[in-house]
Amino acid sequence: MKKIIFGLSLFVVSLLLSGCFVADSSPYPELTEEEKVNKYTADMEEAIKEQAKVNTVTITAEGFSPKTLTITEGTTVTFTNGDSNNHWPASAMHPTHTVYPGSDIKKCGSDETIFDACKGLGQGELFSFTFNEKGSWKYHDHLSVSSTGTIVVE
Repeated sequence: MKKIIFGLSLFVVSLLLSGCFVADSSPYPELTEEEKVNKYTADMEEAIKEQAKVNTVTITAEGFSPKTLTITEGTTVTFTNGDSNNHWPASAMHPTHTVYPGSDIKKCGSDETIFDACKGLGQGELFSFTFNEKGSWKYHDHLSVSSTGTIVVE
């Protein structure tokens, strides 16, 4: 019995020393160390670029903040209602919402994606829109028309 326990112990120790239980936890096990560093750096840079494409405009009782936001084409902007009152971000001009190409209040309720929340957002609610057209795009709060802002798409 002692020989069996000793033999099993010796076997387990030899497996541990040979590295059989050591797994490469890298997401790139087939690459060299230098290639892993380069790949990881490139992946992180891409993730940072994607995160930078997401911008937030907060809506408060005082209006939109920031009032003007400059972004690159293809960037998603999220409008967040930080107020206890409802707010409805939409493309200018009131009441048609047709300044941004393809947008129109008449399209609310359709399957089309338009620069229009199509409803009042309650406190904490979000509306996101991806700007794929270059230009300077004015918008307003449909429920408080004096509250306006501009998205500049470069």
